[in-house]
Parts: sequence; C-alpha cells; structure tokens
Amino acid sequence: MEITTEMIKELREATGAGILDCRKALTDANGDFDKAVDFLREKGVATAAKRAGRTASQGVIELYSHGEGRVGVMLELNCETDFVARSEDFRKLAHELALQIAAAAPKYVKEDEIPADVLEHEAEIARARAKEEGKPEAVFDKIVSGRVEKFKDEVVLLRQSYIRDEELTIEKLLLQTIGSTGENIVVSRFQRWELGESIGE
Repeated sequence: MEITTEMIKELREATGAGILDCRKALTDANGDFDKAVDFLREKGVATAAKRAGRTASQGVIELYSHGEGRVGVMLELNCETDFVARSEDFRKLAHELALQIAAAAPKYVKEDEIPADVLEHEAEIARARAKEEGKPEAVFDKIVSGRVEKFKDEVVLLRQSYIRDEELTIEKLLLQTIGSTGENIVVSRFQRWELGESIGE
C-alpha cells in the first residue's frame, strides 16, 4: 500500500512522533493507522523506560480550579530541561494530569506510596465481602487479590484510566510524552481539595 504524505501528517499529529518514525510505522503496518499508532506507542514506551533513571529537576507547578471553584488541584510535574518545561506538549500534559486528578480523585502518584495498613484494610473488607456473598473459601485469596488490584487502579494516579481515553492509563500517557520530548518526566506530587470536604471530619 502506498504511504501518502497526508497519512504521515495525520499520524504525526496523533502521536507527536517524527516524520521518519511515522513513515516507518505506516510501512510496517501496511498503512493500518491504528497498528501504526500502537507501534509508535510501544516504541515510545521502550524509549521512555531507558530515560526513567535520569534526573528531572525542571518543570511546572500546574494549578487548576474546577466546577466554579468547588475543586482545586495543585500538581508538580518535572522534566530534565527548562526547554521541555516551556514546551506546549509538556504544558498540555500538566494540564491534562490536573484535569484527571480533579475528575478521578486519586490519592497517590505511584503504587508503592500506598501504606501497608491501607492495603491490609482493603484486603480485610474484600475478604469479609466475599464471605458475605457466600463465595467458596478456596477462591477467597483470588477474589481478595482482584479487589485490592481494582482498589489500586482507582486510587493510584499512574494506574487510572485516562478520562479522555479509557484504553490508555495515565502511566502510558506519561510515557507517550516522554517518548515525544526525549526527556524523563515525573509526577512529583499533587494535592486535591474539594469544597467542604474537611467539614465534619
């Protein structure tokens, strides 16, 4: 199949990858746009993994207010250079992550930030629920493990499904930007406030 300039342009706009990478991806995928996107995502993920150890001390503090001031988010997103920190892709990612935090209310950036007692508590709830539902005891461990993983998907920002694309996790979204900018990008911390949430606590 002939790979046209228009196809390359469309793929480039969708992925942020270079012209040569887009041409190669389309050629390898026989012109199949979705396969070419997957190919570039995988390449970006592989490249991003190599960059993960590099120091990220530049970046932005993103502030976002939602629902006429009912929800507020402050996020620190870091990268390696001031040049990338000022780029449109990086700023857009910071904004998208702040939107995600406002909408999906994660509690932690990464899985290893969840305290052990919180996970134990979730496991106890899951076990009690399995017992209440009359599940056979032989499958308790499997049920508990599944429910704890689901809990992690809900409370860990990097494990959450992206609000604009359920097929994409926030970690994969981050890796895509790492792939397109060529720098390590790290979500250092965030805080989410909701009007009235501390009343009565």
